Amino acid sequence: MRKAWIHALVLVSVAGLAACSPGGGGGGPTPSPSATSSTAGPTATQSPDTETTVPAPSPPPTAAPSTSGPGKGNAELAIMVKPSESEAALNYTLVCKDGVPTAESSHPSAAAACTTLKENPAVLSPAPRATDQACTQQYGGPQEATVTGIVDDTPVDSSFGRKDGCEIGLWNSAKDILGSAGGAS
Repeated sequence: MRKAWIHALVLVSVAGLAACSPGGGGGGPTPSPSATSSTAGPTATQSPDTETTVPAPSPPPTAAPSTSGPGKGNAELAIMVKPSESEAALNYTLVCKDGVPTAESSHPSAAAACTTLKENPAVLSPAPRATDQACTQQYGGPQEATVTGIVDDTPVDSSFGRKDGCEIGLWNSAKDILGSAGGAS
């Protein structure tokens, strides 16, 4: 009797190990159709540890982050900075060729702006803010700016503000291009 009991225990142990090994280990019990079927209805119940042949879903696509790094330094931009609601907007033109401002530029710090664009042309095309991104709730001021045009053959149409920490960070990254307006730096 003892010998039969030990033999049964060994068989159960070996079968259990085979079922846990990749590929089922061969010779193990065959899983039921509901455990491997990808068409199991909502009433089918599966253990959280049940392996299936259905691949995991792909992660949702995310916006490709803007690449940073040196560019050609060519730009034709119209920049509008509104220091506050009560002040008139300031309008600048910035034209850069190989990172150097041309005579067409009316920007107050054209050389610094062109250098910034050559070093990081993506500064004016930040990736969209993630919906779950936390931003400090600090107010940086009423300043708003828009920049439209072309940088290194890439269209630009960006808006900047200073209403929270994330917007302030983007403004500060582009401050040489936006210029100084209303004490914003």
